[in-house]
Amino acid sequence: MIFGATSRIAARRAFTVSARQSGAHFKEGVYSNIPVKVRNRRIPFAVIHFGYFTLGFLVPFISSYVQLKKSGVL
Repeated sequence: MIFGATSRIAARRAFTVSARQSGAHFKEGVYSNIPVKVRNRRIPFAVIHFGYFTLGFLVPFISSYVQLKKSGVL
């Protein structure tokens, strides 16, 4: 009973293309599926990427050094 009603609703469902995909601005290609600009940048993407992670890695060491220096251990 419930399965029959569900299958009738599913059979009536129409699939459509969204307005975003149907527009002329929809591009396909190698870099179309990522949210950041990789090609034709003033600063290369690799510099930003590795700089961000390097800074995140170094912050704990820098803060530890500062705190040890303040306490007089170093």
